Amino acid sequence: MKQYLLVSVVVVMMSACSFKSAPIMQVYSLAEVEVKPVEASRYRHSVLKVAFPQTRKEKLTNKMHYSYGLGEQGVYQNARWSNHSGALLQGMLLEVLSKSHLFKAVLPYTSTANEDLRLESSVIDFSHHIRGEASYSVVSIVFSLIDTHTGNLLKTKRFCYKENTQTTNAKGYVLATQRAMEKLSYDLIAWLR
Repeated sequence: MKQYLLVSVVVVMMSACSFKSAPIMQVYSLAEVEVKPVEASRYRHSVLKVAFPQTRKEKLTNKMHYSYGLGEQGVYQNARWSNHSGALLQGMLLEVLSKSHLFKAVLPYTSTANEDLRLESSVIDFSHHIRGEASYSVVSIVFSLIDTHTGNLLKTKRFCYKENTQTTNAKGYVLATQRAMEKLSYDLIAWLR
């Protein structure tokens, strides 16, 4: 019995010594983008619904994606978005377009209210690219404005931004992504105007 107890104590002590603390998970979000209300808009009396973003590549999740080349992709193990990246993008669009006063109202796609227009988006790229010495955030999204009464496509445009990162880690990626999202916000308002 004493041998069993001694072996058990030794095993417990050895396993306790082998545990290492894991790095803390860093959680990031997109900061609010400040925009000024526009003075005139052809859609001022229209209700807009913002559809949930779709993707053409990897699934939109709370994981932060990076790549070292066309065939090499990965996700940060100790960093993630605070929410599903599609939800972050949709929330940013709802906020920015509401503040712009381009429309009578800007609603999420889940609203039961009737809309005049729908803004759909397809995410081409939303990731961190590291290519040798170069490191940058890429935000590439196609937007389509649709008249919901007729089903006609009013216009479509691809917005693509490549912002250099100060560091090659998740924090550098987030700061560069924030700059890209600010540019996207201003350009989207100008395009929809």
